Amino acid sequence: MQNIRLQGVLPTVFNGQLPSDPVSDVWGTDLLFERGKSYLIKAASGRGKSSLCSYIYGLRDDYEGVISFDGQAIPEISSDRWNAIRQNELGVLFQDLRLFSDLSAVDNVMIKAGLTGFCDQQKAVSMLSELGLSDRLDQPVKYLSFGQQQRVAFVRMLCQKADFWILDEPVSHLDHDNAIIMAQMLEHEIARTGTGLLVTTIGHDLPYNYDNTLML
Repeated sequence: MQNIRLQGVLPTVFNGQLPSDPVSDVWGTDLLFERGKSYLIKAASGRGKSSLCSYIYGLRDDYEGVISFDGQAIPEISSDRWNAIRQNELGVLFQDLRLFSDLSAVDNVMIKAGLTGFCDQQKAVSMLSELGLSDRLDQPVKYLSFGQQQRVAFVRMLCQKADFWILDEPVSHLDHDNAIIMAQMLEHEIARTGTGLLVTTIGHDLPYNYDNTLML
């Protein structure tokens, strides 16, 4: 996948009214996200950050306009094709993380890695340890803090091949040091793979040298 295009996209709940103050760079516009480039999408609460991520990932369709991948509109994509996209082309870190609470940090990551074949356990453990979780590897994630769970979900996202990574408020509960480590890990992987990056935020930004900053 080389690009994601939004044409006149607007959440249905907005009732056809474009947001103002500030005027959105995303909603109701013709916007192209390109593979290999990084985008920070800033928004206040209620402007639709998580909705945008769910629209692009194909989990919700309550919007006007067209979202397309390399020119193919989302409604034209078959379920089999969606499976391939989510396994090999789109990686996501949801704001609510969606971890398996009774499984350990390592097991949460390896479930994803087992589906994608992109990351072995040694690499998973190495990445979790780099983010300060070496003493939490085998604990059920329900006993971890939300910030620790964010780091587990981040490593899980990295354990797949992707043309684009979508991160919804990825550092909302992280201290600055861990946010820097996360950014460095992303920078390393993106330099190696050429993956595009979409990050949403309400103000606690992932410290990364973005190509573009947009207001939602």
